[in-house]
Amino acid sequence: MSVRFVACCLLVLSVGCKAAFPQSAAHGLLGQPSPVLKSRQMLDGTPLVEGSLAGRVVVVKFFADYCAPCKRTLPAIEALHRRFTDVAVIGVSEDDNAELARKVVNQFSLTFPVIYDTSQVYAGRFRVAQMPTTFVIDKSGVVRWVGGSDQTDDDLAQAIEAAR
Repeated sequence: MSVRFVACCLLVLSVGCKAAFPQSAAHGLLGQPSPVLKSRQMLDGTPLVEGSLAGRVVVVKFFADYCAPCKRTLPAIEALHRRFTDVAVIGVSEDDNAELARKVVNQFSLTFPVIYDTSQVYAGRFRVAQMPTTFVIDKSGVVRWVGGSDQTDDDLAQAIEAAR
């Protein structure tokens, strides 16, 4: 056995095995601090308290009723929200009005908090150029993975696992 191989094995044993991030969509925020999700009222009327997401893995999912791929991915993100209870999932609706956003939440029985992005403030902060777009942010607040319309449910689950 080579010294290099033994050193590699010792490193893996000491650090442990961690899931790798799947291929991410190209995005300017990758590896950068996440834009702040400032206090804002959710569709259900509860406030998003600044700092409540600190130290947690956060998934931010942008979607809209008019977006067919969004509708395909919403059931999967709801299932992942239920599976990874330690991960904060925040939905951001880019619909034309709050009533339409509520319709989508009800249609897909979404239980994670959803913000109605009235003036596309969050879409601007997160530089969302296509729908759907999903961001996985690690515990230190850095964007580690971005999923677009071609993401798979397995890609998102793998990205969440890798960020945990």
